[in-house]
Parts: sequence; C-alpha cells; structure tokens
Amino acid sequence: MASSPADALVRLDLNNPVFQDNLLELQKAERHAALDTLKKIRQLSWSQLYRDSGLKWEKISSIKPPAGVDVIYSLRITQARRCTAYREGDFIRFLTIAADHDSTYGRK
Repeated sequence: MASSPADALVRLDLNNPVFQDNLLELQKAERHAALDTLKKIRQLSWSQLYRDSGLKWEKISSIKPPAGVDVIYSLRITQARRCTAYREGDFIRFLTIAADHDSTYGRK
C-alpha cells in the first residue's frame, strides 16, 4: 500500500466529453501514441509523473481553471500534442488535447 500521496499510483479519469472527442478525432498513429502515454501514466506514482522528463508536467497560469479546480496543468500526450488536466486526489482528470502547442496555454 502507498505510504504517501506522492507514492500513490496515478488513476485516470478520461470521462470529460471534450477530452474524449479530442482523443477520438486524432489520426490513428497519434491516437495510438496517446493511448500508449495513458498506459504509461497508469503505471506511475504521482512523484514519478511530476519528474518524468518525457511528460513535461507544467502548471498553466495563462488560462483560468474551470469552477472548482484550483490549477490546470499541461503534459505531453504525444510527440506533437499536449493535453490539459488537473489532479483530484489520486486521479488525473483530463480536460482537452490541444490541436497545437500554443493553444494548450490559451494563446493562438
């Protein structure tokens, strides 16, 4: 059993309809890459996710989080795309997959 919240395994919440639409609209190769990343995330503890240089977990300050969410983060879901998410307990709750890098941060 995990000894601290940082040691807990990351649990995925993929139920956001916008995230689902974004994921399903990806081209096959990119969709498979995104699914591989999600599979990888499931095997990580929170401390491992924060430190993973391939995922590049970053706080987003340039856009306002949805109601009830303190902070939104971005992370690399494929080589070319980033997604937005937030942490709630042991869950990473995915929000969107950006069409390009700048739109992740509210710029375009």
